[in-house]
Amino acid sequence: MFANVPHALSLRTRVLLVLTALFATLTPAAPAAPAAPAAAEAARPSGSPHGAEVVAVTQVADRQIDLSVRSTALGGRTVKVRLLTPDGWNPDDRRRQHWPTLWLLHGCCGDYTSWTARTDVAETAALRDVLVVMPEAGWNGWYSDWWNHGEGGDPAWETFHTEELRHLLERDWGAGRDRVVAGLSMGGQGALLYAARHPGMFKATASYSGSAHPLLNDESVARIMGFFAGQDNDPLRVWGDPVAQRRIWKAHDPFHLAKRLRSIPVYLSCGDGTTGPLDAPGAVSALETDFNRQNHALAEELRRVGARHLTTNFYGPGTHVWAYWERELHASLPMLLRALRSGH
Repeated sequence: MFANVPHALSLRTRVLLVLTALFATLTPAAPAAPAAPAAAEAARPSGSPHGAEVVAVTQVADRQIDLSVRSTALGGRTVKVRLLTPDGWNPDDRRRQHWPTLWLLHGCCGDYTSWTARTDVAETAALRDVLVVMPEAGWNGWYSDWWNHGEGGDPAWETFHTEELRHLLERDWGAGRDRVVAGLSMGGQGALLYAARHPGMFKATASYSGSAHPLLNDESVARIMGFFAGQDNDPLRVWGDPVAQRRIWKAHDPFHLAKRLRSIPVYLSCGDGTTGPLDAPGAVSALETDFNRQNHALAEELRRVGARHLTTNFYGPGTHVWAYWERELHASLPMLLRALRSGH
């Protein structure tokens, strides 16, 4: 991709300055948490000081509970996880009740409240017998254990989600071992990565406008590096340099993990970045256009490696906004729920 590394770094630095300023104007602020009844705070510590432990529980709305989780993988910091609980959910009944689980991942610049604040997920009848897990993943955490210039350590979002939080929920909060995962944008990439990097953990995955092949071309690399640089972050902390640490980049690029996804149901959807039926007049999105190319590339690679259960909805006109992601969640739910119940 870059034949001359010093020159590439200099070029990328200039590109990042432009992209970071651009994204600051295009990216919506993280949504505020929805209005809730008087929060009932209850300390119900659970877990291990050597992993993750719940240090507080807050009832924020009907069937919505926020867990405050202290995580070793996140350097001892406490972050929130929102649970949308099924009818009859009783985490104290640990022997009989283990619910099928949908992990719903937020995008860049959002947080664990995004799905309930911006969509009708809490009112979706099909989810009343499913435990929906909406974890915090950082403003731009990218569902990864960060490289941190070879030092690793905080933040280790992938370890927090797939090891610490998973075990915590299954031991103390009624989560079963039948799981599916879905997400938007950064979370769409996360949903694909988690399903591919942890074989058997998720029975199906869905990605809405996800970053499906960040190594597609120089534009795609520069764009995701611009996100990595958000909030004054050193972009090389996340996956390192795309040349020098290419192995790490490929290990976090769904395109290069396609063989690991070929045996489970995969749902990919994306617009093309032009004005669509759910957009304001004249709206366009270069980000969605890029992700559209990435998703087409991943779909072709999945077919090439023999994916058995691939569903795509490349719906043409449409930008990078919530109206499409809410629609696509509903469109993909039958596949996700079928996988939960059938074992496919």
